[in-house]
Amino acid sequence: MNIVNNKRKKDSQTKIQRAFVELIQFKAINEITISDICQKANLNRSTFYSNYLDIYDLADKIRDELFQDVLALYPEETKEKKHSYDFLRLFRHIKENQLFYKTYFKLNYDNDTDFFKEMIDDSEFERFYKNKDHLKYHITFFRHGLNAVIKSWLYNGCQESPEEIEEIIKEEYQVKKYI
Repeated sequence: MNIVNNKRKKDSQTKIQRAFVELIQFKAINEITISDICQKANLNRSTFYSNYLDIYDLADKIRDELFQDVLALYPEETKEKKHSYDFLRLFRHIKENQLFYKTYFKLNYDNDTDFFKEMIDDSEFERFYKNKDHLKYHITFFRHGLNAVIKSWLYNGCQESPEEIEEIIKEEYQVKKYI
């Protein structure tokens, strides 16, 4: 495929993704039709189908792109499977990409714990807990708490700065010696 066609394909994908992300803010995924997306993106159905199998494939590809974007924020940490406790990069990314993160949460992708497993090796935290069950509960508590803070922040329009949100998270974990 030549460069012009590659650019055209990427432009079409961007239009389709933007249309979907806008629609999902007001409708459930099962209420959105391909016609809705194509009309909003001003593209033909054949263009949609040349890029995606269906709406769920589109949603999964958006999730995968967002996941890759987050991994790219933490190249060293991902490579080493170590936690840097640098949430500021993530919070800045969230503030810059609010609509995509709202979509991520609206589609319940935050319940996918594999998202975090790719980045961090949980065994790094074992030394702080009596046994692996305690660690498992801590990780569950932290991930769900972090998700809740991010959701709340997003749905309030990210009024606080990323720095303020990072400070809130750090204040909650001052008791632990690893922050």
